[in-house]
Amino acid sequence: MRAIIACAEVATILCSARFKFTIHLLMPVTVRSFAKINLGLRIGALRPDGFHELRTVYQTIALHDVIRVQVARGSGIEIRCEDSRVPKDESNTCYRIVERAMVELKARGRVVIKIEKRLPVQGGLGGASANAVVTLLALERALKKRLPGPDRLRIASEVGSDLPLFLVGGTVLGVGRGEEVYPLPDFPAVPCVVATPEIGVSTPKAFTDWDVLISGGPQGLKHGFVEGSIGTAESLPARGENYSPNNDSRNEEKILGGHGFSHAENVQHETPASAAEGTAELRSARRPHVSSAEAPSSPKLTVQPTSDRMVEFGRVLAAWLGGLSQGKHRSGRALSGVPVSKGRGRAETPLLDLVRTGIENDFERVVFPKYPELREVKRVLERAGAVYASLSGSGSATYGLFASRESAEKAAARLRKDGVPATATTTLTRQQYWKKIFD
Repeated sequence: MRAIIACAEVATILCSARFKFTIHLLMPVTVRSFAKINLGLRIGALRPDGFHELRTVYQTIALHDVIRVQVARGSGIEIRCEDSRVPKDESNTCYRIVERAMVELKARGRVVIKIEKRLPVQGGLGGASANAVVTLLALERALKKRLPGPDRLRIASEVGSDLPLFLVGGTVLGVGRGEEVYPLPDFPAVPCVVATPEIGVSTPKAFTDWDVLISGGPQGLKHGFVEGSIGTAESLPARGENYSPNNDSRNEEKILGGHGFSHAENVQHETPASAAEGTAELRSARRPHVSSAEAPSSPKLTVQPTSDRMVEFGRVLAAWLGGLSQGKHRSGRALSGVPVSKGRGRAETPLLDLVRTGIENDFERVVFPKYPELREVKRVLERAGAVYASLSGSGSATYGLFASRESAEKAAARLRKDGVPATATTTLTRQQYWKKIFD
């Protein structure tokens, strides 16, 4: 009799353990998927593998999507998202990274991924890439298994060029095609405004336009646009009767209001899923380099050689990092020559000092002529007091870094008044980034 009772007790315990295990598998893991901005971006030569060589500094920010990952009995991968522009098939970065991870982890089960989209689709904020990386992290937690760090980075780089940065967070140097990442010193958070006009900019098309520009440029592109400062209105092509190069805010408001940023019809529908949810943000088109013969005829452009421009970016960054490592406290004029408020030197605002070196985003040279309203958003941010304003990646998201939260809030309010969706947020340090993913 005792033996029978003992067997019954063992069976009860085993059933209970199995029940608890099943419940565990059905519990979703919720994570935040943070965006990034690019602090400068240099586009190099087209490589034999079909990608462009890049130099950029990534910076994670507090804007985010929310991802829920659930593993249950069965097989397959299911993507759920209310945003119709987000692909639900194997073209989705989340699908592709889970597919690889399940094999590497030797795991089985049906993986359900729910994406609550808050970041713009095809906006240059790395939304699709960040979604994929945190989906991987949530999957590991759900399965109670973990990939080695190098394997995580390898899988991420196989899925897309800018996925690996989200396995580092904070301020990150990106080289190669953007997938080779190195953590830079972690700096205090800086107030930031992100404007997200409802315009979709195709990253592969932007790379193609860049190749054409470097190879000779399209007809009608003003010579001064390439040679002159990107930060001046005079360097832009003519934009119609509403355009005025002066600083009259009334003209600025006419331009912003006339483009109807708040209307959905401005979204550019790309194929197959209209947005970069199925491709990495900084992935270039896999195609042969555009030759001079193939490019439209135009006056010869004096563009700085690609290799020299890449070296220049590296030298600026190295000089800035060298100053940090030597503990130099600078005030007055930074490397860029831009005045810095008295008492605010390199030690107090190192991230702002980096952008004062004059680093630029090359994509502005081909995106602004096609979408002049994005240039106007940058102008508003600059006039509102941004220490630095730029496209993020290939756009259309445009951001500004500010010295105070108050000035950032005012700038965001001004943009919203003009019909441009804008949010005041902050950059995230590496520590904040990792702490908040699972909070």
